[in-house]
Amino acid sequence: MTMRRRLIPDIVNLQAFECAARHQNFSRAAEELNLTQSAVSRQISDLEQQTGLKLFERVRQRVVLSEAGLRLLPEVKDLLLRSERLMIGAVAAGQMKLSLKVATLPTFGTRWLVPRLGRFLDEHRDVAVTVESRSKPFSFDEDNFDLAIHYGLPAWAGAVATFLCNETVLPVASRELAGRLGLVSPEELSTAPLLHLTTRPKLWAQWFDLQDLPTENAYPGARFDQFSMIIAAAIAGLGVALLPIYLIEEELKAGTLLPLFDRPMPTENSYYVVMPEKKQTNETATLFQDWLLSEVTPQEQT
Repeated sequence: MTMRRRLIPDIVNLQAFECAARHQNFSRAAEELNLTQSAVSRQISDLEQQTGLKLFERVRQRVVLSEAGLRLLPEVKDLLLRSERLMIGAVAAGQMKLSLKVATLPTFGTRWLVPRLGRFLDEHRDVAVTVESRSKPFSFDEDNFDLAIHYGLPAWAGAVATFLCNETVLPVASRELAGRLGLVSPEELSTAPLLHLTTRPKLWAQWFDLQDLPTENAYPGARFDQFSMIIAAAIAGLGVALLPIYLIEEELKAGTLLPLFDRPMPTENSYYVVMPEKKQTNETATLFQDWLLSEVTPQEQT
């Protein structure tokens, strides 16, 4: 459906609105924007006429946002920020021959992708790479990514999923907590503090079941919504964590985290590189996908 042009906001009017809302003063907004007060007032008036909303109310010698203005302000801030990012990205990409926009799961990006990314950048200095985190599947039509790294099943509307690697988790704890608990068998974990990922609430229960242990003791404990926070909590000695091995390679090498038992467990799903169907002929995206696949170890592929 074609967007009606009268409903497309003028970015200058949005800037005036955001600035006036932040200062609660048209004069200060005018100073910041290098405009006259009357120009700021006119721009806000134009926005009010376009939206049919009264955005400000006068209280003594200052202006304050109306209820309608308060509702509109967060979306205006987001739109201005996204517009700024768009222009910065366009300028940066314009100085390079090629560009690539990648979506990745937050902890996977921080722990696996970023430490390896330098090798790709060294080999392909003409590619401007942008990496953003996404925790859930999204629409490639709305977010213009060239590809995404996804954990789950190889199903994504309007895209093709290529297997990247499997995932194996291992029970670990800080050196101090491991020494304090003194665990010698998996059965003793039933009384230990456990750390949980909110998006995978049954992970510990699955591990308990694999060890032929009752699962009713697998659910108590602190919960976090990112593996990165669980890793930090485990290092701080808050509890025992069931973590993907590839996310804690450095901690295991340094001894910051210790495996409690040599009882690794493959998880139900895997990681995939997902590329929108319309980008299948994008040589830069294909190049990056091939590089990702080359970075996976044989152990992670099986």
